[in-house]
Amino acid sequence: MTTPIDNIKHEPAKALHTYPPTPAHLPESMMQSVKHLPNSNERLLLFTRHSLRERSNGQGFASYDLPLTPKGRVLAKSWGQWLAKHLPYSLDTKSIASPIWRCVDTAQLMQQGAGVTQPIRQESLLVEPGSLVTDPIRANAVFKKIGALNFINAFLQDELDSTKSAKQGGLDLLSLLYDSQPDPGHLSLAVSHDTLLAAFLGVMREAGLIDWDDWPKMMEGIFVWFDDKPFEQATANFIWRGEHFEVATHQLL
Repeated sequence: MTTPIDNIKHEPAKALHTYPPTPAHLPESMMQSVKHLPNSNERLLLFTRHSLRERSNGQGFASYDLPLTPKGRVLAKSWGQWLAKHLPYSLDTKSIASPIWRCVDTAQLMQQGAGVTQPIRQESLLVEPGSLVTDPIRANAVFKKIGALNFINAFLQDELDSTKSAKQGGLDLLSLLYDSQPDPGHLSLAVSHDTLLAAFLGVMREAGLIDWDDWPKMMEGIFVWFDDKPFEQATANFIWRGEHFEVATHQLL
């Protein structure tokens, strides 16, 4: 389903000096990914974790009440400004976000940095329950007991009876991104949470197990675009940490 990394032909990397300084606290991987973006004719999305938030209470369980930190607010705004200034894509388009305020806040601040104001649709598939979880009471108990990483690995191996199958969860998120594509030459945001991005990447890359090195950092995301075909026949392109891989959507159906 995925293109083996060893067989991927990367676009020639642009010299680092062509890029101005990036925002403080932005994960280094985002600049690795920017170097491999397609030209300005694609319908580009950035499926990203929210910006820096207050600390959680351990075991990977982050209350939905936790807001962005002051540094997180500056990061989101400056990242939006950087993208608008230095990519051949316009952020002047609708975006989607988890209803949890730190995600909506991230999207709004990125738009502010880009100098645009567009609707941000609060999307239930970008938060739990909704995207992966089908029985929140049972899933929450397991999550608190085994922690975030073990929970996502159990999901990827279809060991949980309180979630969708891994393939179905990944397919639902992929379909949401497909339906949220902007016009050509635009970059739309899809702001969510670490667990959803970790699970999505695991499914798309056919990873039965992941570790903390694979875990998305705050304000780290995946650039996504599709070829111009109906969803059932489309190929999804992903750039994650500077690597380009493809997924044929029909193999998830």
